[in-house]
Amino acid sequence: MRQLRNQQGVTFVELIISIIVIGIAVTGVLQVMTINTRSSADPMLRHQAIAIAESYLDEILAKAFTDPDADGEASRYLFDDVDDYNGLPDSVVRDQGDAANPNGKAIAGLDNYAVNVNVVAEMLGPVVAQVPALRVTVTVTPPDGADIVLAGYRTAYP
Repeated sequence: MRQLRNQQGVTFVELIISIIVIGIAVTGVLQVMTINTRSSADPMLRHQAIAIAESYLDEILAKAFTDPDADGEASRYLFDDVDDYNGLPDSVVRDQGDAANPNGKAIAGLDNYAVNVNVVAEMLGPVVAQVPALRVTVTVTPPDGADIVLAGYRTAYP
């Protein structure tokens, strides 16, 4: 008499169904990865725009509150007070400049960023002890068009 042995393995139908299920799962995972890869540059653009705005704001706030000479500095290299930066439009990001390049040289790789500076006089503090201040607003427009705005204050120290 012949003895039947238990066979182990999968049938052809089970194999086909498992291949289809795995294929659908892999397709879903790859679609998520594609979406993440496509938008992965966005945080880098935002961080770069913030770094540019911080750099401009640091440069401006390091200047004097009042003009030590007369207004009318013709180039960024000669700016000696905060108010000189009011209305500064840089269609490309530039360095602070020097005698050879008084308006600054464009920084390579940042030519798709635009910078605008606005300086407004304000009074800070309680009414009885207000202090004159200048609010500096730096707006950086990255290539994706979502503006980054940083503001800081420069006061006239007593």
